[in-house]
Amino acid sequence: MSLSTWTHGTAPKTAVLLVNLGTPDAPTARALRPYLKEFLSDRRVIEIWRPLWWLILNGVILNVRPKKSAEKYAQIWMAEGSPLRVHTERQAGMLRGYLGERLKTSGAAPLIIEHAMRYGSPSIPSVLASLRERHCERILLLPLYPQYAASTVGTVFDVVFRELTGLRNPPELRLVKHYHDDPRYIAALAQSVRDYWMTHGRPDKLLMSFHGVPKATLEAGDPYHCECQKTGRLLAEALGLEASRYQVCFQSRFGRSEWLQPYTAGLLTELGRQKTGRVDVVCPGFVADCLETLEEIAMEGKAIFLEAGGGEFHAIPCLNERDDWMHALTGIALDNLGGWVGAESDQTAARDEQSRQRALRLGAKR
Repeated sequence: MSLSTWTHGTAPKTAVLLVNLGTPDAPTARALRPYLKEFLSDRRVIEIWRPLWWLILNGVILNVRPKKSAEKYAQIWMAEGSPLRVHTERQAGMLRGYLGERLKTSGAAPLIIEHAMRYGSPSIPSVLASLRERHCERILLLPLYPQYAASTVGTVFDVVFRELTGLRNPPELRLVKHYHDDPRYIAALAQSVRDYWMTHGRPDKLLMSFHGVPKATLEAGDPYHCECQKTGRLLAEALGLEASRYQVCFQSRFGRSEWLQPYTAGLLTELGRQKTGRVDVVCPGFVADCLETLEEIAMEGKAIFLEAGGGEFHAIPCLNERDDWMHALTGIALDNLGGWVGAESDQTAARDEQSRQRALRLGAKR
């Protein structure tokens, strides 16, 4: 915000900023190239020697992968756009309504709900600039990743910190690091699986597939593997599953290095060869359906299982705009908005307004 647009005494606002991974603007190679370049240039995502990676990225990957990725996106593209963008926009809109309902009796200070993407648009810097223009002096950053990983939540924090560094008057900031074991999130997950089984019956095996990361990140201290395992255990307990009826696994392996195991594709091959009658896959690390769930699991995963000799394959939809999930997300947001909204906030806002009026009577400039 420029000095010419700043006015003292403006009533402060509070914002909740939802952040998801990101998506290209169109299912074309032309749109995929800048998106992939931004994503794969992130040091948190690819942690290898930069000069070597620059050569691989610019000399090979960006000349080959955009076309292949565009073909995959084209298979899942919705009339409104990318599924991840569509669902994230809907979640932000619903959260705006749910929080408004929960706070309407308190006369809470203005609360703004926005969403941003770590890669692609709307970008985090552009949304933060918009929030500052609207006088948001408190921001709750709520990444839509239930489990913490440096390559997901960590890189979101990096961008936000970088954007706020050096500001003359930065906003207050609160961060939601994870909610992998939040009872409301687990309950919504479990109910989504039950609802699916009520309609389609139960499988012989349930795979809980999480996005993979290199094994080296676990050895370096990243808690992601442990948090995925805990989510899986809590979900199994909520569903009443014995250990033999479910398996936590990891998808989306990239490159030649070892990643977290077991690999989803390998398990599907093994279960197919065992002539398993039916396998269901749920993706608890994604709260919105996207390329990784709709194409990699529902299409590629199904083909792997059936070609290996398996019987029936089902991909359970992500939480998306489920009512129980939106109530859970609302609760998570409210837990972290304490003192910023509600009765306590109203009292603070009233005192601030009284102080502002006194200052104006004494000749202070607006």
